[in-house]
Amino acid sequence: MGRLRKEIYEWLKTIVIAVVIAMVITAFVRPTLVKGYSMYPTLSPYNYLIINKVPYMIHDPEKGDIVVFKSHLKTDTGGEKDLIKRVIAVEGDQITITDGKVSVNGEMLDEKYINGEYTSGEIDAVIPEDTLFVMGDNRENSLDSRDERVGFVPTDTVRGKVLVRLYPFNKIGKVK
Repeated sequence: MGRLRKEIYEWLKTIVIAVVIAMVITAFVRPTLVKGYSMYPTLSPYNYLIINKVPYMIHDPEKGDIVVFKSHLKTDTGGEKDLIKRVIAVEGDQITITDGKVSVNGEMLDEKYINGEYTSGEIDAVIPEDTLFVMGDNRENSLDSRDERVGFVPTDTVRGKVLVRLYPFNKIGKVK
């Protein structure tokens, strides 16, 4: 009987340790799946990503970060949809989109990462406090800050920064 009790104790201890480790890990990182084409060519549908929550516990998102945030858009089940976009401008920045070109604080952005060379929309705005201006890399197929349904993104809705791509296996690694 003592041997069985010891065996059960060891199994319970192992399970408890595994659960604690899993809880600690999920407090700092989170998996997510890309579902659309808005970040193409940087990300494609069915890319499996790991999101790092730690950086935004320390500081706000920065220009160029690819972030996941909770939007007010609804999923098919009625929940709020998470979106993945690139931070283009942060609070206090002036963003201008004219003739297909994007400028932040008067400097034209060199956006080698976008699909195509044109960004639709006409915008001239200063980013309000505690918000971000985000856009997808596939500008003509992205619902982002240019659309009033998304608009300026409150920094407190940002869930984390895209850290690595786990799938597809031939593209495993850090997302730039």
